[in-house]
Amino acid sequence: MRKIVFLDVDGTLINYHAQLPESAARAVNEARANGHKVYICTGCSKAEIEQRHLCDLDGMIGGNGAYVEDAGQVVMHHGLSKEEVKQIVDWCNERHLGFYLEANSGMYCNDYMYEQGPEVMIKYGQGKGADLEKAKESANHFINGFIHLQGEDLYRDDVNKISFILSDYQDHLDSKKQFPTLEANTWGGKGELALFGDLGPSGITKKHAIEVLLEHLHASVEDTISFGDAKIDLSMFDLCAFNVAMGNGGPEIKAAADYITSDVDDDGLYNAFKYLKLI
Repeated sequence: MRKIVFLDVDGTLINYHAQLPESAARAVNEARANGHKVYICTGCSKAEIEQRHLCDLDGMIGGNGAYVEDAGQVVMHHGLSKEEVKQIVDWCNERHLGFYLEANSGMYCNDYMYEQGPEVMIKYGQGKGADLEKAKESANHFINGFIHLQGEDLYRDDVNKISFILSDYQDHLDSKKQFPTLEANTWGGKGELALFGDLGPSGITKKHAIEVLLEHLHASVEDTISFGDAKIDLSMFDLCAFNVAMGNGGPEIKAAADYITSDVDDDGLYNAFKYLKLI
């Protein structure tokens, strides 16, 4: 029976250095050749994904569910309003927090992101297993992908979500209090250490986006499989019929999984596709 597969990106389809393992590409290509559909389901927006070198896919869910695309067709796009963006931008700037606006057209950052971002992204890379030089290389690549804006130019109407550097975990707690109607999450380094907070539209999750895509495809939840490595992927697990945690994943995602495969850099995706008889 043909399946619909949803893959988180960082730590699942690609490693934490944004490299696509050859075996993962082969697994996706073979599964699609066998008639299965494979989509990415990621916190990244389209502009960030386009900077990666991924294999061919059937479509994508981006921005933690804000954007849904199937075979090049936009199925859903529900981002933040310009007023919500303005409020978050002003709040972050008042707290001197680096942030970037995640839009399909690009990743737009403030002054503080250039100041604080490299050090935080090095921590992110080292927390995911990179040595110092590799972490610096990845951090520079990430920061160089930003478009620098100032003042009212940051008040955009095309933003899926906003990620901001946490000077302390209290920043995340304060963001939840300040913006109670928005979706608030964290992401970061080793053991899911919170390095960044993010804020997105109310009611927008990976689970909701999958529901929208399944309705578009006239497909059943019974035919779905999801893959993830972090807490943000738990909403996929809440919906999909079978759920796979990566070996490099955190304890919560592993506890919720039906199957735990090997690490992303140890043929994790390929091994799971074989186990599930997708290939």
